[in-house]
Amino acid sequence: MNPELPPAAPDVVAAAVEGLTTRLRKRLDAAIESYAALPVVVDGTVRRVRCGEDAEVALTPGPSGTVTDADQVVCSCLLAPRCLHRAAVLGACPLAEPDAGTEGEGVVGADPAGSEAASGSTDGDSGAATADTTPEFATPADSAQSSRTEPEPEEAVALTAAQRAAASGLWTAAAALLAAGVPAAGAVPQAELLRAAHTARLAGLHRAEAAALRVVRGLRGARARQDGHRLADLVAQLRELLLTTALLGSAAPGPALIGTARRAYQPGGSLRVHGVCSEPVIAATGYGGVVTHVVSEDGRWFSVADVKPGGAARAQGAATATVALGSGNLDHARLSRGGLLISGATVSSDGRLGSGKGVRATPLPGGSSASGADGGSWTSGPLAALFARPLADTVAERLAAPPDADPEQAEQRARELIGCDVVLVGAAGDHLIARELPTGRPEADGVLLRLAPASDHPGLAHTANFRRLASRPGLRLRVVGRLDPDRAATLRPLAVAPLPGTEATLRLPGDWRGHADLGYDRLEGAHLPSPEVVADAEPAVGPGQDVPDPLAQAPLWRLRRLVETAVSGGRRAVAEPARDGDLRGDGAALRRGGFAAAAELAAGLTAEADRRTRDVFGRTGGADPDGYARSWLAAAVYLAGVERALVGATWQPAAVGA
Repeated sequence: MNPELPPAAPDVVAAAVEGLTTRLRKRLDAAIESYAALPVVVDGTVRRVRCGEDAEVALTPGPSGTVTDADQVVCSCLLAPRCLHRAAVLGACPLAEPDAGTEGEGVVGADPAGSEAASGSTDGDSGAATADTTPEFATPADSAQSSRTEPEPEEAVALTAAQRAAASGLWTAAAALLAAGVPAAGAVPQAELLRAAHTARLAGLHRAEAAALRVVRGLRGARARQDGHRLADLVAQLRELLLTTALLGSAAPGPALIGTARRAYQPGGSLRVHGVCSEPVIAATGYGGVVTHVVSEDGRWFSVADVKPGGAARAQGAATATVALGSGNLDHARLSRGGLLISGATVSSDGRLGSGKGVRATPLPGGSSASGADGGSWTSGPLAALFARPLADTVAERLAAPPDADPEQAEQRARELIGCDVVLVGAAGDHLIARELPTGRPEADGVLLRLAPASDHPGLAHTANFRRLASRPGLRLRVVGRLDPDRAATLRPLAVAPLPGTEATLRLPGDWRGHADLGYDRLEGAHLPSPEVVADAEPAVGPGQDVPDPLAQAPLWRLRRLVETAVSGGRRAVAEPARDGDLRGDGAALRRGGFAAAAELAAGLTAEADRRTRDVFGRTGGADPDGYARSWLAAAVYLAGVERALVGATWQPAAVGA
């Protein structure tokens, strides 16, 4: 992928590949790799790529900046438009979002989950920087019934013939990709999946379409060996696609399986919001910026994003960028410590505040001259409730999602900001070990957890601040951060504040307004209490303790290795264990560990991978991709459920002891 090229709509890419002859399709992958490295000449709104002496491809994106029509891509060679140059350049373009051709609010957001990944940490490619930072927007009338009430049971929907055909086409394309594996999942199989995704879009299967596009992006990242790519992410994306299409083919699919199209910004009326923290964002696609999290007086979370091309350099200085909400004199650093009174607010479905022409925002009065706005306190008001609830209850709610839940909504829910009071125990590598300080209970009853940097990018302050905090075991802190749902009892802090009622806590400057944004503010020795003061407040546990990790201790890694091998190596790689009679002892080890179901699923997957049909003369025929895909899906769904349950157990105080 060449980020200098404009994004291209999936159906445009698929049509270009379908127009090639069989001979040209064989050369397509090599051509994409070659053309992705060519320079892009900018000529006004046109992007030109010289593909040889007699061939130049010109891309003229529409007003949205996206190539949405085949006529917007023209090649000068004699074979155009059914030429290799045109298809290869389109294959090198970033893949556009489904709604890229529609006009948006004008605010570019970014997924903070992708912020870790993009800065070289853990997650996969965050794509074109789209924000999934806050919970679904609720109107004031229904905010009181937010997550405290049980959802109404969903009634089954009757699919049309077009929808069933679209779901079947997606299943067939995804099963073929699974059988091929990453090495063989080149541009042609990807185009088949893109065509199936476009058919699903026309049929109104929005969730399945989004899942298919995520799989294609993941495959591109895997084949290009991008720094932010993780095989586990691609496995999850393919599992979601197959599970969604399989459930759509069931007798009674629920409305959640249909999904909804991306909704535009909706009127939010007047809002009074208080800043909580600012989070730097560095995306793998070259975007950089900041997301500032704010909370309204009735406890609803929102975010203000400013993410544009510029990468790490822009993210480092984005805290001083002016907030694009009509205030004109407030930057993100001051908003995180201040507040805004917004009239004519527009809010997206994921809580982003828009910056449309009718939006007016002014700083709340009463703030200090340093901040210019009245900030919300971490010890009173709506944010204080964040620290009054035990971590075990909060995490259980975040991780509670049925297998058929929309993955975007489930991940969004899991990554909502949470708060807790902790005492630092010590350091383990680049992590801090801390003990929760539950309200009204002894310290020993709190959860033992890891605090991991939200980003390890050297240009940001996370790592330096962690080293500074590690020098004071016994330090008491108030933390706001994001749950890591894939790791045992791990929280990624975005900001810290002094804990009221103790001397063994932070001593921050007055102009910081009571908290430090770990990505931007740099803690110094003067901000920490003296070692003598911290020593008087002894840690809750010994400094040598670490957080138990049942995922690392359980033999489930054997099933995980098999499931991931199926994606990275294809069907042939999975069939090998079936031919050696389980010499590695994976099945026996799983049974000894109490995972009999995992052993059966692993055996069934390897057997299905090695199964071949035979005709009446005994000749070996082709493999059944559907049966293999079903076996892999069963193992992948089981694995995800057990791993999520094990992660949830580590957040229970009884699981770690005292």
